[in-house]
Amino acid sequence: MSLLDDVAERDNWRCWVCDEPVDPDMSVNDPRGPSVDSRTADRKAKLVERLAHRGCNTRKGAVKVVIAWPDHLYVADPAPLIAVAERLERKGGREMVGRCPDRGDAQEAADWLVDRFSRLAPGLPVTAGIEAGGGQFLIVLSAGRR
Repeated sequence: MSLLDDVAERDNWRCWVCDEPVDPDMSVNDPRGPSVDSRTADRKAKLVERLAHRGCNTRKGAVKVVIAWPDHLYVADPAPLIAVAERLERKGGREMVGRCPDRGDAQEAADWLVDRFSRLAPGLPVTAGIEAGGGQFLIVLSAGRR
């Protein structure tokens, strides 16, 4: 159990897939119980162990993981966040991840993205910028090359 406890403490008892809290007292056999998941952006890369609910981890094996954007954010053309994380981890750079009708919506989405990426890809320092253009506001994530 020490590996599970170490990984869970590092991830603050939050599931990396659904971003919901994981109950440390729940049975590991319960779908909402804790499990250790290995996620990597590259088959050759070192495996990164992450905390996930047992059900999220099991479902991830059967279908491609999709990190949902919150319903309260008004974002057009939201990018698939797992693919964005994998590309930024692999090569760094900048990536446009969505567009918003006003700066307030864009700032709210940018703040959420930086917070979410801190748990989705903890070793990847990500910053979010907002660029005005064409009557809309683009949300751009940036990461240095690792």
